[in-house]
Amino acid sequence: MIKLVDIHKSFGTQKVLDGLNLTIEAGKTTVIIGRSGGGKSVLLKHIIGLIKPDRGQVLVDETDIIGLSEKNLNEVRKKFGMLFQEAALFDSMNVGENVAFPLREQTKLKEEEIRRTVAERLKAVGLSGVEGKMPSELSGGMRKRVGLARAIALHPQIVLFDEPTTGLDPIMTEAVNQLIVDTQQSFNLTCVVISHDIQSIFRIGHKIAMLYEGRIIEYGTPEEIRASDNPVMKQFLSGSVDGPIKVI
Repeated sequence: MIKLVDIHKSFGTQKVLDGLNLTIEAGKTTVIIGRSGGGKSVLLKHIIGLIKPDRGQVLVDETDIIGLSEKNLNEVRKKFGMLFQEAALFDSMNVGENVAFPLREQTKLKEEEIRRTVAERLKAVGLSGVEGKMPSELSGGMRKRVGLARAIALHPQIVLFDEPTTGLDPIMTEAVNQLIVDTQQSFNLTCVVISHDIQSIFRIGHKIAMLYEGRIIEYGTPEEIRASDNPVMKQFLSGSVDGPIKVI
């Protein structure tokens, strides 16, 4: 579904991605892990075309999106949905309006069809009947669910998750993890998840990729990652301050 080939990206003198290669399988959940500030969000923005690499290819369904016109890039972006870290709901809109927003912006559906789709997507995330509530009335977990309902409103093929469980208690973290698993399976989505939560990555990931010093240094199934002898991987999973990853 997605292939990143020899991606290089620097901001001024700071090299963030340094010859990165990664293949993201269709219909699976790939979790990208790594240090804070290590380039995970930059990588995510390359996938959706918000940032262009200094060198390399970003292939989505075998189409290199680098160099596409804005019009053609927007067509590719229709394949994507995205759940931001804080859900990024519009505070001035109620839940129904938030979920309906992409439908009104990008389709010509009639209002009756939009309302039906909104209800279906909210039901899919376990929030039937909350269309009239405002974001300020929702818990953190509920806001994440509404954000996911909006992300899948246009029935995308790919959904990007940026730290979906940040700020949630353990019970709500598990609820969101289960929601990701269920939604991925129900809609046969290709999911890319950025996460620091060690329990979550093994809970939701079909494949796990470790980003370190601008490259993917380890990639495999949860079982393969757990069994890795890579000292960086072992230190990251254990949370130890001793090892090749320096505490700054």
